[in-house]
Amino acid sequence: MVDDTVVDLDVRSAIRTRAIGLLARREHSRAELQDKLQRRDYPPRQVVEVLTALQHEGLVNDRRFAEQFVHARQQRGQGVQRIRRELRERGVDGELIEQALAGTMGQDWMAQLRAVQRKRFGRLPQDARERARQARFLYYRGYTAEQVNRLFRMQDDDGWNGEQ
Repeated sequence: MVDDTVVDLDVRSAIRTRAIGLLARREHSRAELQDKLQRRDYPPRQVVEVLTALQHEGLVNDRRFAEQFVHARQQRGQGVQRIRRELRERGVDGELIEQALAGTMGQDWMAQLRAVQRKRFGRLPQDARERARQARFLYYRGYTAEQVNRLFRMQDDDGWNGEQ
C-alpha cells in the first residue's frame, strides 16, 4: 500500500515543477498561476500551499509582475486604462496596480498617445467620421476620452497636423 504522505509529496513536487516551468517562460501573477495549475486538475489546497512556498522564496511576486507588466504594456503603446483592466483580469490586487502605475507618473502619456496615433493613422482626423474611428482605436488602447479629446484639440488649437 502506498503511503498518502509520499503521494502528497509527489503531487506537490509536480505542482512546483509545473509552476517553475511557467515562471521560466514569463512572470505570472499568483492568481494566474493558481488558475493554470488548477486547470490541470491539481488539488486546490496543494496548489495554494505550493504557491505560498514559492511566494516566500520570492519566485512568485505580484508587485514585480505588475511593475514588469506595466513597463511592457507601456512600451507597446497602451494607455493606463487598458493596463489597469488587464492587471485586474490577471488577479493583481488594486493597491499593487496603483503602485505599479504610480511608477509611471514621469511618463508623458500625451506624447505616447500622439506617437501611437501617428503610427497607426499618420495624421489627425479631418472629419467627424475619421475622428470617431481614431477615437475608438485609442480608447481600445486604453487612453481616456479626456486624453483623446486633448489630442484632437491640439490640431484645432495649434494647427498640429500629425507630421511634426
